[in-house]
Amino acid sequence: MTITVFLGSLLGAMALGMPIAFALLASGVALMLLMGLFDAQILAQNLISGADNYPLLAVPFFILAGELMNEGGLSQKIIDIAKAMIGHIRGGLGYVTVIAAIILGSLSGSAVADTAALAAIVLPMMRQAGYDVNRSAGLIAASGIIAPVLPPSVGFIIFGVVAGVSITKLFIAGIVPALLLGLSLTVTWWFLSRGQAETVQPRQPLRNVLEAIVNGVWALLLPVIIIGGLKFGVFTPTEAGVIAAVYAGLVSGVVYRRLDGRTLFNAFVNAAKTTSVVMFLVAASMVASWLITVADLPGEVVELLEPFLGNKILLMFMIMALVFVVGTAMDFVPTVLILTPVLMPVVTAAGIDPVYFGVMFVMNNAIGLITPPVGTVLNVVCGVGRLPIDGVVRGVMPFLVALTVAMFLMTLFPVLVTAPAAWFR
Repeated sequence: MTITVFLGSLLGAMALGMPIAFALLASGVALMLLMGLFDAQILAQNLISGADNYPLLAVPFFILAGELMNEGGLSQKIIDIAKAMIGHIRGGLGYVTVIAAIILGSLSGSAVADTAALAAIVLPMMRQAGYDVNRSAGLIAASGIIAPVLPPSVGFIIFGVVAGVSITKLFIAGIVPALLLGLSLTVTWWFLSRGQAETVQPRQPLRNVLEAIVNGVWALLLPVIIIGGLKFGVFTPTEAGVIAAVYAGLVSGVVYRRLDGRTLFNAFVNAAKTTSVVMFLVAASMVASWLITVADLPGEVVELLEPFLGNKILLMFMIMALVFVVGTAMDFVPTVLILTPVLMPVVTAAGIDPVYFGVMFVMNNAIGLITPPVGTVLNVVCGVGRLPIDGVVRGVMPFLVALTVAMFLMTLFPVLVTAPAAWFR
């Protein structure tokens, strides 16, 4: 009965067009009324305490770092390096896209920001060189979703806060899985681009390659600083967010001289808008999370999945399939916030490593960003590239299949995630 009331009120509110945050509050009120616990003061207290969390301070700073990076030209420098090194081989701009997406993801951790930058810079190049536009847009969208699986991932921060899992361990554990996703896209692009009749870029002389690396070295240093500092305990993930924002601002303004008063103001306003949406979602989800715990909804879910608790791999397959289906209809952050408090007790009861589960869970939700009909990242590519959604959906399908296969391989062989994570730690 509890599950029915929670899901019914949540989905009903969403069907009426209510924003996700308010739908979460509505489902919380429905549970309170069911249990006879309704109290506006309790609702308000949980809403405020949901956002009053020290690790969540990392969210606005990493979002601001991503905005400063795009405004300050760091994104362009990264793409210039990849283009100078491998832009001359057949299908080279596709490989440039994947490599640039991995590097950009390690700078901002935002799929939307990275995809917008890639679509604005790389898509016109690919169109001019004669690449299939829809396939190119599909590759850009698929490459953009690598960012939430790389540190500094906003998704890992939110999951770590809600689930009570070490954010630093999640950051470290996400590195190799993100590279495996990039590898799956690279192989798929190689297979698809063999018969493509595009204009091949001329090979750059070594002097130009070195010049591009020197010009972009300040951008390349940021992920080294963040990952190195986290690994050796120099700073916490929250402090890393501050360092990333300050570093991106200094490099953009002092080294590359791309920041003026207007662009700096735009970066802060955009970061504030994005942060306000994310933080209100987190606060509303904490209300629902508290009531989910009080109503023992996780206990009911554990009972439903009890036949699978003895087989960790089969249970993970069931959970990943469920999350994948949900991801086709819901956006990244709401899915993480809604499902984490429900699924974590199941994971704990089955003895699954919570860090491993966190990486797979966030990866699955990231893939949901390119699954229609919602597909936030698909809409970003369509908006920036001025392309119809149906063509981009066709173009992204081979890459969506590749990413899904890679994810389920990591589900079937957990050692692909746990072994590298243990080595890095």
